[in-house]
Amino acid sequence: MSKTIVAYVTAITLLIISIWCGVAIGSVHIPLEVLWNKAADETAANILWKIRLPRVLLAGLVGASLAIAGAAFQGLLKNPLADPYTLGVSSGASVGAVLTIFFSISLPVVGHFTLPTFSMIGAILTMVAVMGFARIVDRSLKMETLILTGVIFSSFLGSLISLMIALSGEELRQVMGWLLGSVSMRGWPYVQMIIPFVIIGSIMLWTQRRELNVLLYGEERAKHLGVNVKRSKYIILVGGSMLTGAAVAVSGTIGFVGLVVPHMTRMVWGSDHRHLLPLSFLNGATLLIICDLIARTIIVPRELPIGVITAFIGAPVFSYIFYKQRRSKGVRA
Repeated sequence: MSKTIVAYVTAITLLIISIWCGVAIGSVHIPLEVLWNKAADETAANILWKIRLPRVLLAGLVGASLAIAGAAFQGLLKNPLADPYTLGVSSGASVGAVLTIFFSISLPVVGHFTLPTFSMIGAILTMVAVMGFARIVDRSLKMETLILTGVIFSSFLGSLISLMIALSGEELRQVMGWLLGSVSMRGWPYVQMIIPFVIIGSIMLWTQRRELNVLLYGEERAKHLGVNVKRSKYIILVGGSMLTGAAVAVSGTIGFVGLVVPHMTRMVWGSDHRHLLPLSFLNGATLLIICDLIARTIIVPRELPIGVITAFIGAPVFSYIFYKQRRSKGVRA
């Protein structure tokens, strides 16, 4: 059996196991029989179909979005420390959400979806602003310019969020809870909301899998090999930003998934983006489902924000990646 087949079989098996654990384990045990026979236990069936399953699927979709976006950005920027939040899109999404909470905005048309709607608008506006400003500064759209522009916008938008947190009263707990990330009590409508963005964004990145492989050798080499570098950059940046914005809009800011999953997948299975992108997608879904399971069961009956769990896992891994990268460049303390 080839290494590639083993990689996919392993990733799919782990994902299936994580989904099974996610829907079955909790304060109420759910027998799998209710999947095909709701009459076997009506209460368990309601919990499964109305609470557990949409929550597990939403966690999986968010984790998959962040992981595949992280894999694409790391390949484009040729930096294993890059993640989906590099361009400041998450900060824009967060500003939109925090504004909604801070001013208690509720649009009559979208109602309950006012917060993710404003969050998605914030993400889109930030993506347009970052790419537009970077284009003005450097028409060739170099990666260094994009990264610095993203840092500038992230810092500015972060200061706006801090200002609203400082001025908030009763809204503070809700704002902080959203910023720490959660997929609790979202339900099927949120799953339906993120699916189109996941499909479109993932397809956009998948179409650039070969270009990402060539870009690893540098932009000049890629141009000589016939790659339309500028076009590929735009597709990757827009696709990755779309996935990131959608994930943040429905779940809040969840760190480290887009950093850790692609890097660990690359270490184990290689850096060929034809397989790195789909494997990161699968592994990202698995990781966030497991993290959500831990978040809601570790201190029952209370819940931890899922972002706390991913940070506990991701921070040590991030430190290891950073240390290994510095050592490989011959840097000594």
